[in-house]
Amino acid sequence: MSLPGAARRVRAYGGQFLLLAVLTLVTALLITGVPRVADRLTGQGLTEYVAGQPVARRDLTYSTAPTAFPPSTRTAVTGHAAELAGIEEAMPGVVRDTIGQRWYVAQTVPGRLRGPTLAPEKGLIDVHLRAGTGIKEAATLVDGRWPERPVAPARTVEVTLAETIAGTLGVKTGDRFQLLILDPDDNVLKSLPVRLVGVWRPNDPADGVWDTLPSMLKLTPPEGDGDPFVGVAYTADGGVDEAVATGWPVSFGWRYRIAPDRLEPGRLDALIAGVDGLERSRPAVATLSQGVDIALRRFADSLAAARTLLAVIAAGLLATLAGLTLLAARLAARRRRAEFHLIRARGGSTGAVLRRGLAESLLVLPAAAGIGWLLGGLLPGTGASWRWVVIAGLLATLLPPLAALAVGRRAGGRSDLGGRSPAVRLTVEVAVLGLAVLGAFLLRRRGLTAGSVDPLLVSVPVLLAIAAALLALRAYPWPLRLVSRVAARARGSVAFLGTARAGRAATTGPLVVVVLAVATAAFCGVVATGIETGRDTAAAQAVPGDLLVGGERFTPDTAEKLAELPGVRAVAPLLTVPAERPYSDRAGRPAPITEMRVVLVDGERFAEVAREAGVPVSVPDAVRARADGNSPLPALVSPAVAEELADAGLADARGERPAWLDVQGNRLPVRTAATVDEFALVGEGIRRFVVLPWPALPADAPHQLAPTGFVLAGSGVDAAEVDRVASDGQRRYLRIGEVDAGDKARAPEVTTRSAVRADLGGTGVNGLLVFGFVLGAGGGAALGLLGLALAVLAGARSRGQVLSRLRTMGLSRRQWRGLLMVELTPLVLVSVLTGAVVGALLPLLLTPVLGLPAFTGGVDVRPSFEPGLVAGVSVLAMLALGFAITVEAVNNRRLRLGEVLRLGEES
Repeated sequence: MSLPGAARRVRAYGGQFLLLAVLTLVTALLITGVPRVADRLTGQGLTEYVAGQPVARRDLTYSTAPTAFPPSTRTAVTGHAAELAGIEEAMPGVVRDTIGQRWYVAQTVPGRLRGPTLAPEKGLIDVHLRAGTGIKEAATLVDGRWPERPVAPARTVEVTLAETIAGTLGVKTGDRFQLLILDPDDNVLKSLPVRLVGVWRPNDPADGVWDTLPSMLKLTPPEGDGDPFVGVAYTADGGVDEAVATGWPVSFGWRYRIAPDRLEPGRLDALIAGVDGLERSRPAVATLSQGVDIALRRFADSLAAARTLLAVIAAGLLATLAGLTLLAARLAARRRRAEFHLIRARGGSTGAVLRRGLAESLLVLPAAAGIGWLLGGLLPGTGASWRWVVIAGLLATLLPPLAALAVGRRAGGRSDLGGRSPAVRLTVEVAVLGLAVLGAFLLRRRGLTAGSVDPLLVSVPVLLAIAAALLALRAYPWPLRLVSRVAARARGSVAFLGTARAGRAATTGPLVVVVLAVATAAFCGVVATGIETGRDTAAAQAVPGDLLVGGERFTPDTAEKLAELPGVRAVAPLLTVPAERPYSDRAGRPAPITEMRVVLVDGERFAEVAREAGVPVSVPDAVRARADGNSPLPALVSPAVAEELADAGLADARGERPAWLDVQGNRLPVRTAATVDEFALVGEGIRRFVVLPWPALPADAPHQLAPTGFVLAGSGVDAAEVDRVASDGQRRYLRIGEVDAGDKARAPEVTTRSAVRADLGGTGVNGLLVFGFVLGAGGGAALGLLGLALAVLAGARSRGQVLSRLRTMGLSRRQWRGLLMVELTPLVLVSVLTGAVVGALLPLLLTPVLGLPAFTGGVDVRPSFEPGLVAGVSVLAMLALGFAITVEAVNNRRLRLGEVLRLGEES
């Protein structure tokens, strides 16, 4: 019982203790390293996700309405500037800690700018006077100087302009203007002299100080005919104070930008709650506008789903490691069975056996757990708990002495049942099966809040895998025995002996571990494939082609010009009316139906686009129909609209009483052809819509239909060229004048399906997902092979004795290899295939509680057993079979089969 004696025994059985130490080390490393790596990936993903958000979802903006102060007010700007720090101080601490940049702005209402250097062809120009923080630091003067306080006695306000605006207006330093407030009849209400003293250029146009509306870097185009262009001129605080004293209304703004590098995943929920509470702490005179909570909530939902998924994967791996450690301890104890029996035969007590095994374990396994903890601590990140490592190390240390005690108590027993009676084994199997079924029922019945992790969630997959393994153990010997009876009538003994032995073998523990490991790997593969397919579906729903163009209105020949671009194979025009209410008749009597979205599309050309782009889009015959616009158009309507049309007695399928829609000034009759829940071009989240085929209007129609967008098919199409052609088509339709400042209409938007797909695949938690799937698939496959090796070694003694007897009876080396192949193939195939089937079925059970739509833009994830996964399982099965045969051959050579028949010899 001495320490030197225990050390000698550890050295003598070094291989067995090395395996136990490696398993303990890997377990401690997994417990320590996975939370740390997950924490690092989560923090990195959160930073990248928030940094990629538009400024509206990163800024907290407080603003006041334009207010006219008393003429005696001279320090309005200075007084409100002091509130920049006060508002931040009033924020909750968790929000205040994330603030990076901050800006203060004082801005007058726009006034009409007039002066001798402004050419009439430039149009009407309105200008805001703006003062604030950070502007001079973010720009470089190219001419003149920065403004100072107004110069007496003229009280002229000194201003500067961006180089782009000054160049567009054709003004230069030293020019003088009048800034006027006009009434509707263009009578001057207030006048303020202005002098341009400098022109500047931004150091970085992407700097956050320029993210204000209207922009200081360019003129804002007119909103309608006869409206002015709008610009911003920078002035000193005294300039705005002078305008305030003149009676100019002024508004104030305080803007705080969330710094992505200051966000911590562990404080995400508190930060969301803090942002929600900002409304209560804002100044009474200011309003708060922010979209930070939207981005944070989306990331929190994705993170919760990712952590739930990672918990299920980690539970499968830890359960597999626990099973392997138990098998290794049992195998080591069985190899030393004679030693333990001799101790008991010489009067040794149970405590003596336990102390002997515990002394050996204490020399190896706690140190292995400590090394695993230290290695895990070297990984970047935080969040590892040493308590779980201590628990895992303690359990691993206790397993060898307990296994030794179990072996020492039992002088014999059936090897195929592990020494247990059939009744005990049947009771255990029924109990496990009952627990698995009950847990699965409760999980589906009770449900789970997405993102939460509880014992039921992590235990049900493990229980189901164990139950499936036990059922497979019960089922697979029966067909093998039938095959053995057939083989007994055939010539040769290899097939008969191999199937007979395979049918009697029942390595319960190793098979359960292999099934559990392979199920974890297959689960990762199926879920990963389902997420990728869901993302493809979401991208196809957003862009049912290769490119989607949206704008206001385009000339009809724009489709032909787009089709002429290199790489474009098909183009389909579409027309979208965002909100339209139908009429009861051609005269325009309103119908009792609420607003809905109307979409017109050339069905044949759209089907061609979808086919060329490889997008699985169904185009019903009603949309493919050719209509002249005089007879009722067949329509696809959403269920909500179909119900209202039916209640109003309109748009019946025969078209006897159609509904009428006003589309770009044309009254079109409509009949209901089919009811559909969704259509590719309608848009995400739209539940009230009508889809019509593109009608051929007569030449005398009030207005020819102008498309508002196009969907294109073509690989390698230059999106910039598509944007150029689309912008030209929109400009020609709207007939914009010769002003170079830009169009009155919003610029066309070109969206590619590949960009949408990349955006879905680049969500903040994608790195965490990839880590979980690689860990689960790779770890499950590796642990499955190790479990298979232990399964082979567990039956090595009996196989060695049989092979030795058969070799003495004339069995050739080739027949020996064939016998080994026949005996091990059923074990390998049953374990791998059972695990694969369980792993493929688990997502069907767990998908409702995993929150997987958070990774696919809201599209439901439908796990399926893909052909690639079938090929992967087949490769794994062949690899496992080759590995098992190699392990058996190496073990037989090490045991020297000629010696295993010696009386009393243990192998």
